[in-house]
Amino acid sequence: MGQAARTPIRSSFVLGSTSEIAKAICHELARCGCRQFHLIARNQARNEQLAEQLRNHYGAVVTQEQTDLLTDVALDGPGKPQVGNYDLYLITAGSLGDLELARNDATEALRITAANYSGLLPWLTAIATPERLSCPGRLWVFSSVAADLGRPSNYHYGAAKAALTAFCEGLQLRCQRKPFAVRTIKAGFMATSMTIGKAPKVLCVSPQSVARDLLRRPNRRGIEYLPWWWAQIMWFIRLLPAPFASRL
Repeated sequence: MGQAARTPIRSSFVLGSTSEIAKAICHELARCGCRQFHLIARNQARNEQLAEQLRNHYGAVVTQEQTDLLTDVALDGPGKPQVGNYDLYLITAGSLGDLELARNDATEALRITAANYSGLLPWLTAIATPERLSCPGRLWVFSSVAADLGRPSNYHYGAAKAALTAFCEGLQLRCQRKPFAVRTIKAGFMATSMTIGKAPKVLCVSPQSVARDLLRRPNRRGIEYLPWWWAQIMWFIRLLPAPFASRL
């Protein structure tokens, strides 16, 4: 574990690179000395914008890849994800989807599950090989506080994030005595397009502040809440009787 802690982040693999939190983290990584990025996203135009910023502002070497988590990815053969050897694997991919539609439309429910959990499994499987886990490295996966409690407004999204959290927790325990560190971030509300009009402004923080928090403690393992005070909020919510909690 000490070996992983001493390894600087010089190269990063980013799945979901066009999300606002991923862009903020990439810029913070570059400011801290990361000079190689592999950016993976569905929207190639937005991916290229971030790539140009990293090249022009920091002199980074940037490669890109396009993928869609809603399509099948083979675990073997030509469709198998290629993840390479990086100091950091950052996964921020996810989507709220149409939560109202998902209540009555199984196709939309499956799309939400794919975007937030099942579509990530081929990538996580490709990263977590015995060979890679035996070497220093980091995997940071963004989950959500929605994973902690089923709510009537977003239970499809919450269920997918809960599955992702459980998967990463198991992987983290698998890596307890290894130099590879798994970190699962249960993020609260951030001031992004995903939360506009859906979350109280007082509880929203900027992606930039979350990125700075992550890089202040780059060697952490396990599950953590960001911002930190979401741990207290969720502890309190879990204590509420179900009729009260269901109104939140």
